[in-house]
Amino acid sequence: MRRREVIRLIGGAAAMPVLAPPAARAQPSAMPVIGWLSATSTMAATRAVAAFRSGLSQTGFVEGQNVTIDYRWAEGDFGRLPALANDLVSRRVAVIAASPLRAALVVKTATATIPIVFAVGADPVKLGLVASFNRPGGNITGVSFLLNELVPKRLELLRALVGNTSLIACLFNPTNTNAESDSRAVQSAADALGQRLIILKAGAESEFDAVFATIVRERAGALFVGPDALFSDRAPRLIALAARHSIPATYGQREAAEAGGLMSYATSDAEVYREVGSYVGRILNGEHPADLPVVQPTKLELVINLKTAKALGLAVPAALLALADEVIE
Repeated sequence: MRRREVIRLIGGAAAMPVLAPPAARAQPSAMPVIGWLSATSTMAATRAVAAFRSGLSQTGFVEGQNVTIDYRWAEGDFGRLPALANDLVSRRVAVIAASPLRAALVVKTATATIPIVFAVGADPVKLGLVASFNRPGGNITGVSFLLNELVPKRLELLRALVGNTSLIACLFNPTNTNAESDSRAVQSAADALGQRLIILKAGAESEFDAVFATIVRERAGALFVGPDALFSDRAPRLIALAARHSIPATYGQREAAEAGGLMSYATSDAEVYREVGSYVGRILNGEHPADLPVVQPTKLELVINLKTAKALGLAVPAALLALADEVIE
């Protein structure tokens, strides 16, 4: 071979890309990734996340050790959910945990293959999330805590706490899928009790001031805050406005009462999200969503903030205190 040809061959070899060994190129991820899609914020879901991790650990998975959780928060803005869901799907996560209802509906539309475990405060069969409670079918299952069924009891407890008041205001988010059914449920409960109601709506925090202006103008004696991700995420703002206007209010999540709200009555978040974590872990271990029945939690929690009651000049009946799972003093 001529010297010039040798030099040309050497130069060509140097220009060729260096390929990694096949094993290095095709190295699979040793740690599965869970997608977490929530309509609320990380601040509002502290207890839920802790319970979720607890449920995961019961199935052998610990975040940061043998599983990764990729969190997505809509922070009360439902309009952000489709983009967040599509982002998780594009990352090809192993399982997606979604809550509340709107997040579950959005992520179901986004993927028919990635397993989904939901936590929703509604009937998932009526809303088309699953085929049935016992045999959900498809790629989705989860936990259903029927908040609509708690509405009559929440109204009854509020009346027991504030006494006979001529008018109670009820606040709902009109963009919530359950808003109309919740409104009907609370009106039906009020009719049975002989209680007058005024239904108010807010789909954004910017509307809260107008809501309370109406409450004051109409001289409502108490406020029933409907279950909604926006109200959960913006609970501190609602609590501050209720305190400023001296309005006794009941909320749909325990954290609101702990943060200074008068009272909450709701399903135990710890039980709900522990179940979600357990289901996600079982799916990672090889089980199929279609074979896991939808779970319905049984634990309900009544929390009364006695400090707030005193600030409002309310004497909490002894019978109500005896019913409470927690009294904050």
